[in-house]
Amino acid sequence: MMPKPDIGRQAAYLRARRLSYRIGGRTILNSVSCELHSASIAVLGTNGSGKSTFLRLIDGLERRTSGELAVMGLDPSRNAKELHRSIGFVFTNPDTQIIMPTVREDVAFSLHGAPLSKEEKAERVTEQLAHCNLLHCADQPAHSLSGGQKQMLALAAILIREPRLLLADEPTTMLDLPNAARISQALLADPNRPAIIATHDLALAARCETAMLFHDGQVVEIGESGMVIERYRAHCSTICQESQQHQHQHQHQHQHQSDPDLPHGIASSRGAERSASVDQLPEGMGDAR
Repeated sequence: MMPKPDIGRQAAYLRARRLSYRIGGRTILNSVSCELHSASIAVLGTNGSGKSTFLRLIDGLERRTSGELAVMGLDPSRNAKELHRSIGFVFTNPDTQIIMPTVREDVAFSLHGAPLSKEEKAERVTEQLAHCNLLHCADQPAHSLSGGQKQMLALAAILIREPRLLLADEPTTMLDLPNAARISQALLADPNRPAIIATHDLALAARCETAMLFHDGQVVEIGESGMVIERYRAHCSTICQESQQHQHQHQHQHQHQSDPDLPHGIASSRGAERSASVDQLPEGMGDAR
């Protein structure tokens, strides 16, 4: 049974009850129930466990198949447009989010339609670029930036909107260690803005207050991040050991099948003897053979 998270510190901003998502006959999420209230939450799990789908359901990018989901009091399936004004979503690949020619223009585009004067918008953009250490490249082509700078630009374009909730889907996967650390810092900088981060980056996960572990489309644990990370490490270690055992058994079977009439071990020794005999041939004859 999934442990119930402690929600004594503050009211939950996300509630899911028996949340499920199916597509093409496959169950991606299966009866997920949780209440989230922590300022930072790492979403852990192996590939295909349901992490990204969970975030996309929160943002209304996908519609649940069954169950209930409330995000800041709103149903993403019915109020996706309203939620998008309050949620910032950082994707794995920043190129999918960068749409304007220059760095400054891309951040400014996020303020399109905001009730601000032209001067106020320009000031906000400059402040955000400075905060994200991008002011020195403000007028450069956005797609000429390094990978780390691109991810910081995508994040800057989201943060300037001042979202109430931040979602990030493996935001450090494509980054080196220094840039991953910078993005992690920016994601978690404001304790008053909750962040839910799906990640394989355990250093980033360890900086979060809480972690939730997905397995086969279900939440199997929610708790203090350090504790959940250790359980996840143990789970991954078990998977690796099982994979190695399976590979060893497969190789053992293959050896028997290659020469079924020979006793165990003789086929291998025959191969070694043949290699040795080729090594003893005059120069060039081994290649010709």
